[in-house]
Amino acid sequence: MTDLGALQRLFSWLSPAYPVGGFAYSHGIEQVIADGWLTGPEQVRDWIADILHHGAGRNDTILLAHAWRGEDVTDLALALAGCAERRRETAEQGTSFARTLSAVEGALPAAPYAVVIGQAAARAGLPLPETLVIFLQAFAMNLITACIKSVPIGPAEGQRVLSDLLPLIRQVTAEAQAATLDDLGSSTFRADLAAIRHETLQPRIYRT
Repeated sequence: MTDLGALQRLFSWLSPAYPVGGFAYSHGIEQVIADGWLTGPEQVRDWIADILHHGAGRNDTILLAHAWRGEDVTDLALALAGCAERRRETAEQGTSFARTLSAVEGALPAAPYAVVIGQAAARAGLPLPETLVIFLQAFAMNLITACIKSVPIGPAEGQRVLSDLLPLIRQVTAEAQAATLDDLGSSTFRADLAAIRHETLQPRIYRT
C-alpha cells in the first residue's frame, strides 16, 4: 500500500495551488480554440488524448521516469520542446517548482518541469508509478481547465472529459516505466504547429 504521506506530498506538488504558474500555460490550446477546432467535450477529449498518448504527455512521463532513476535528461528534455513556447513552458515551470521546493524542503537545481519532478520525487523516496500518474493527470487537468475557460464546456463536462481520460493516463504511465530513451518521439503535428502559431496570436491570455 502506498504511504499516505507520499501521496500527500505528490498532491501538494502537483496541485494548482503549488506556485509553478500552470494556469498561465495552455500548451497551444488557446490557438486551437481561436482556430475553431475545439467546439465541445468530444473534441476536447480527443485533442488532449492525442497529446497524452502521442505527444508531450508521453514524452514527459518517459523523461520523468529516467530522471527519477538518476539519469541526466535535462538537455534532451529541452531539445524535445518543439518551439520557443514549449521550451518556455517546461523551463519556466521547472524553475518555479525548483525555487519553491528549495525554499520549503532543501536546495534543488532548476531543470525542465518533468525532469525536476522526477529528481525531486526520487530524492524524497516517492514511488515512480504514483508520481507518473499524478503528474500526467495534473497535466491533463491543466489543459482541461484552459478549455473550460474558453470553450463551450462547463466544469461538469470538464470532469467527464477527465474521467474518460483516466484509463489512458494509467496506460501511458505504465508504458513510460518500461520505456527507453529511444522510445521518445511525437506525432502530434497539429498541436505542435498550433503552439508555434500561438507565439504571434493576438489578443491572448496565456503565455503558451
